[in-house]
Amino acid sequence: MLIDGFKREIRYLRVSVTDRCNLRCRYCMPEEGIEWLPHEDIMRYEEILRVIRICSEIGVDKVRITGGEPLVRKGLLGFIEGIREINGINDLSMTTNGVFLSNAAQNLKSAGINRLNISLDTLNKEKFSYITRVNAFDDVMNGIEKSMELGFIIKINVVAIAGFNDDEINTFARHTIEKDIEIRFIELMPMGCAARFGNNRVFRANELKDIIESEQGILDPATSGLGPAKVYRIRGAKGKIGFIDPMTEHSFCRRCNRIRLTANGQLKLCLFSEDGIDLLKPIRKGVSDKELSSLIMESVKLKPAHGIHIEGRNGSGTMNRIGG
Repeated sequence: MLIDGFKREIRYLRVSVTDRCNLRCRYCMPEEGIEWLPHEDIMRYEEILRVIRICSEIGVDKVRITGGEPLVRKGLLGFIEGIREINGINDLSMTTNGVFLSNAAQNLKSAGINRLNISLDTLNKEKFSYITRVNAFDDVMNGIEKSMELGFIIKINVVAIAGFNDDEINTFARHTIEKDIEIRFIELMPMGCAARFGNNRVFRANELKDIIESEQGILDPATSGLGPAKVYRIRGAKGKIGFIDPMTEHSFCRRCNRIRLTANGQLKLCLFSEDGIDLLKPIRKGVSDKELSSLIMESVKLKPAHGIHIEGRNGSGTMNRIGG
């Protein structure tokens, strides 16, 4: 069992396979992009699989593949199949922006992905092009439709941005009435480019809930997993509505059960921390499995009690490098 210094059981590993992304979302990355990590600094698939295997032996049973955009990295399907062969990993999912999903969905399903989190901040084609700086709205919508046809468990991640998509909250929510999907509204966290985006006002989860209930009626609490979302359902709806509120809910960190592995081998214990433990260097120096396991377990004990609420932390790292 993998336990941190505050007796939280760590069962969830998010793995970033690349820092590269085909979008330039305004709250994530500057228009000119960033300098990509050199290829030699990126973990090889076999190195990542080794870390996942060791984590599974000490308590991790849930893995999510992230990026950047994971579908831009070659050889991803074989990597996914490799994770599926690791004993103890019972839940394998992926976060994607959906642009390449219509062509990739069937192969992802065959390789072993059963759940998809798809990022989509607007249902308006022009606003999509504005926020992402890329004209790919139709590709994303086709990818979502294809994934639904194939039977994936789908969550749509909507970053709530005051003055941008606040007029679409109920439009998103209504999609759960007839579709068995979960729309998840996420508070914009002031880190990296997001700290300089728009008026930077946090569009609070309780505001979003009030907006939906004003039109749809009282939301009924719904069952959810061990993740951070508070989940509800419009009465009689097939799908669910989730709220992720790291900025306004101070119990958020107490429920944290995850660690992150960045594309360059940093073990991130907290999303909002700029610190990480380098696993890549000892791996390439030939550290044994036992030594690597001990390093991970000792590192997890350093996981902070709180992250986003610690004054002085500005989370300046870009999300494409951290892994969302």
